[in-house]
Amino acid sequence: MAKIDEEKLAEAYNRALALEKSGDVDAAVAAYHECLEIDPDDHGGASVRLAALGRGISPPRAPDAYVQTLFDQHAESFEDILVEQLGYAVPMALRQRFQALKLGPFKRMLDLGCGTGLTGGALRDMVEDITGIDISENMVEIAHEKDLYETLFVAEVEDFLEDNDEAPFDLITATDVLPYLGALEPIFFGAAENMEPGGIFAFSSETMGEGEAYKVGPHQRYVHAESYIRQRLDETGFDVLEITDINVRMQDGEPSPGHLVIARLRG
Repeated sequence: MAKIDEEKLAEAYNRALALEKSGDVDAAVAAYHECLEIDPDDHGGASVRLAALGRGISPPRAPDAYVQTLFDQHAESFEDILVEQLGYAVPMALRQRFQALKLGPFKRMLDLGCGTGLTGGALRDMVEDITGIDISENMVEIAHEKDLYETLFVAEVEDFLEDNDEAPFDLITATDVLPYLGALEPIFFGAAENMEPGGIFAFSSETMGEGEAYKVGPHQRYVHAESYIRQRLDETGFDVLEITDINVRMQDGEPSPGHLVIARLRG
């Protein structure tokens, strides 16, 4: 792999951000393209920002290098920012819906995008054995310190689902994962392939109006149409048990509307 000129990349990226903030979109777009030329792996997420500006196609998923860098950098302050500042409470909302629907207890749970263990902690007493997956090594280290998971892996979730050959799970969760994925076929199909018949698949999404299946929203996070989610779940073998309207988090003082989805694998 060619060595990145980090100083040159930082200069171009900071210039792009400043130009975008000032409203000079054309110049910002040129600077983001310069970032991609310097760093084709896209650690800074320039391709995602171009899509958010409407000046580039939405990638099928956010670049791995970008997601890994983002969460490695923010691991230590992650929970304070997400829970205290942004009002994120999806894991506890999921627990409440499981209780209301009388789902569980579960034997084996796979927590995709486990982060620092918020969902694992919320569901720990409902599950015998929990496996956590996250692309950020720093996040996994913090989750490990909490002693919530029997097994932890550093991996990209779609790659893990494709390669895993261990025993199937009766619960798979993916809270705050879809905002980094566009096309949902790989994760939905992968979940079905790694789950027992009748198993539960639960995840959160940020929503958009109908018309497009998905796109990168103004905050560089993917948003999905409810009809697209329902269609892809059906095509990959899931029956929707419940879709609940939620506020995923606050963003610039405004709520981010979304869904909490609970589905069951047929058979």
